[in-house]
Amino acid sequence: MVLQHLYTARNIAPAPAPKIEIGATLGSLPLPRQAVTETDDWNWQALAVCERAAAIVLLLLALPLLALCALALCLLSGRTPLIAHRRVGWQGAPLWMLKLRTMWGGAARDGSGWIEHIDDDRGPELKSAADSRVSCRFARFCRRHSIDELPQFWHVISGEMSLVGPRPITQRELHRYYGAHAAEVLEAKPGLAGLWQISGRNRLTYADRCRLDLRLVRERSIPLYCAILLRTVPEVFRGKNSW
Repeated sequence: MVLQHLYTARNIAPAPAPKIEIGATLGSLPLPRQAVTETDDWNWQALAVCERAAAIVLLLLALPLLALCALALCLLSGRTPLIAHRRVGWQGAPLWMLKLRTMWGGAARDGSGWIEHIDDDRGPELKSAADSRVSCRFARFCRRHSIDELPQFWHVISGEMSLVGPRPITQRELHRYYGAHAAEVLEAKPGLAGLWQISGRNRLTYADRCRLDLRLVRERSIPLYCAILLRTVPEVFRGKNSW
């Protein structure tokens, strides 16, 4: 069976312990049948240690690129190169998600240091392919290829995020678009990558995003985790559905 529901909108009703069937695929990647059971706990704990170690290595490798981009964006915007946007994290905890600044406009805010904290519930909903807040080609390039999200490896190292999971969103988005399913999605750690990112990303509706996040949480498995990571790399390089 082909998991076409990974790429198309579909009504999902609450269901107990769904399973991935034999022959299921994510794009061209085969996934075996696997149910999430208590015996998987050790595997997930080992995976959490591995992804923290991987995040340390990846962040160190990315530091030269991050430093250059931060300097360029600081000069272009005349503001701090890093922002921390308030999102809802694991089990509802507040998460100040780090990003390189790629949006600016109007008067600069008062503040000191290298990080500006932004608590704006409506900001993410206003994103578009022609967003006037992204006022230069370099900033748009950083967004298209997710360079602005590289600082989030720090959240993986600290245990606030995972490499794979539902993308963290604002309180407003959670209540407005996820509704009764919000608590279920928050049971999983938010991630740098997920089904939403590899299935169309910003071209999808919030309804599609909610369904894909629910699918990711309900069919949580290590093969699915690995398949999403593999699909994320070419998506980042193409930058086709990101703005």
